[in-house]
Amino acid sequence: MTRPTLADVAAEAGVSVSTASLAFSGAGPIASATRDRVLAAAARLSYAGPNPLGQQLRSGRSGIVGVVVGDRLRRSFRDPVSTQMLDGLAQALSEQNLGLLLVPSEAGEVPPLVQHTAMDAAVVVLANGPDDDVVLALTRRGIPVVSIEGEIGDDPRRPGAATTNVGIDDRGGTALLVRELLGLGHRRFGVVALPYGHDRRLGAPDVDGEVSARYAHTRRRLAGIADAGVVPEVVVETPASLVEHGRSAGHQILSRPDPPTAVVALSDLLASGVVLAARELGLRVPEDVSVAGFDGIDLPWLAPDVLTTVHQPLADKGRLAGEAAVELAAGRPVDEVVLPVDLQPGTTTGPPPRR
Repeated sequence: MTRPTLADVAAEAGVSVSTASLAFSGAGPIASATRDRVLAAAARLSYAGPNPLGQQLRSGRSGIVGVVVGDRLRRSFRDPVSTQMLDGLAQALSEQNLGLLLVPSEAGEVPPLVQHTAMDAAVVVLANGPDDDVVLALTRRGIPVVSIEGEIGDDPRRPGAATTNVGIDDRGGTALLVRELLGLGHRRFGVVALPYGHDRRLGAPDVDGEVSARYAHTRRRLAGIADAGVVPEVVVETPASLVEHGRSAGHQILSRPDPPTAVVALSDLLASGVVLAARELGLRVPEDVSVAGFDGIDLPWLAPDVLTTVHQPLADKGRLAGEAAVELAAGRPVDEVVLPVDLQPGTTTGPPPRR
């Protein structure tokens, strides 16, 4: 049996082939009644629609936006920060009938999908400028790039593909949080940090304390602590933003002979791990130690504690990145976006204990 064609559908509906094509594409001027007549004719003939590959070849567009995640997906999908951001991103792309291709990227590698797969634009999580090979590989192919929480700067090695950044006020938000703790009377601080670099250690950072360009959000949040005038007594670097890493770091900090009175964790998952460590050590939160985080995610399992944290608009960040990718793919420039954050008080911070 011969498969029906678009021409067969047009003849069945009594319209031209070009009109039938418009009914399926959803673009161009066509009356609703005409579109309904074409789709009804297609249903009678069991015609599923134009060949997607043929449409891509004619338009020169793939209908795909690549999303390069700078971590293993099994870690990313355990983090509500990643999933909420991706939800906003996917929603923005689906509204434009665009697909999303997730590409995991380990540090120091350029995945084959980045080098060869057709995509109209790419969103790269934690991308940075001159030392980011993923961004270079994409822009050399002429693929526009949106960086979430990264810092894509000018780079003479990069050709003219359009780029932009979508981020949050990491630095200002962390400074706001630390000043809140200072206002409560705290002067002795510990910090549980996000990764400084590719080696993903659990413990004291390298002696020089340098943060890799790929982990710029770690650097910005640490800078916010310094902006508030605080030099931490102890900093523990963690391999990833996971509860178990925060718990291990919390044990290291709170088991010291004279532990700090406040612990600032650079993510809520890390902060929740510190709260668990405090409980295990018999410390009361916040009477014996205050704990604060960053992200503003919902952690009902931590009850009765509710984290004091910095709330960031995760879904909005993803949505704006998706909208920026659509605009860049259409050849329209997009300005960099830095979203504001706000302090979200909880039950895990209070005045320091009297000693």
